Amino acid sequence: MPTGHARGPWDPEQLHGGAPAALIAEAVQEEGYLVARLTLDFLGPVPMAPLTVSARTTKPGRSFQIAEAELSADGQAVVRARAVRLRRGHVELPDAPADERPPAPETGRRDPFPARDGPAEGFHLTAMEIRFVDGTGYGKGPARAWFRLARPLIDDEPASALARVLAAADFGNGVSRIVDFENYLFVNTDLTVHLHREPDGEWVLLDARTRLEPHGAGLAHSILADERGRIGLAAQTLFVAPRS
Repeated sequence: MPTGHARGPWDPEQLHGGAPAALIAEAVQEEGYLVARLTLDFLGPVPMAPLTVSARTTKPGRSFQIAEAELSADGQAVVRARAVRLRRGHVELPDAPADERPPAPETGRRDPFPARDGPAEGFHLTAMEIRFVDGTGYGKGPARAWFRLARPLIDDEPASALARVLAAADFGNGVSRIVDFENYLFVNTDLTVHLHREPDGEWVLLDARTRLEPHGAGLAHSILADERGRIGLAAQTLFVAPRS
């Protein structure tokens, strides 16, 4: 049962995409395997209502597996997902140049979410701690921001590393918007995350950019990192329309 901390910014009866994304991330994992890709299709708004998660392995295998998951409300699917899992092992590789370390989360600044009437609780307000770096913020244009879950995801259990990534990745289009919230919709219909490793520590960095087209489509893409360096990529297909 979602709490107000899972609520999104646009409708008090709908969830922020990061909350169900993190919930599904917990359901598709398998011990001994890395979820190297997770794709979620949002079939409609996720309501502030009891939710059921189901997951199964559809392609078993020793090295490579596929899992599928579904999130439903009142018996109707609202999110469908597919995960690619790769067996964890050890491979001797040539030394590669070290990633440039991003600015530490402690150097970032909080930027208040653009004022909107509504409840005080929300995923973007009370579930996540958000710190912008490199002079960016909620204003228009590319953004670099650190994200950390400010509370447990399910009951009192700490979120997994994968869930922390998915919770943050769904913010890409919001922090890198290029149009006004008040005049335009730019809703992501999906979210795909590719990971070559999971994050160390609680913080996940998004280096996010958005591109919109006048025919009504767009793309938000983010480089994902932790305090050591890059961990993967995220992308969101956007539906764009003027607000009526």
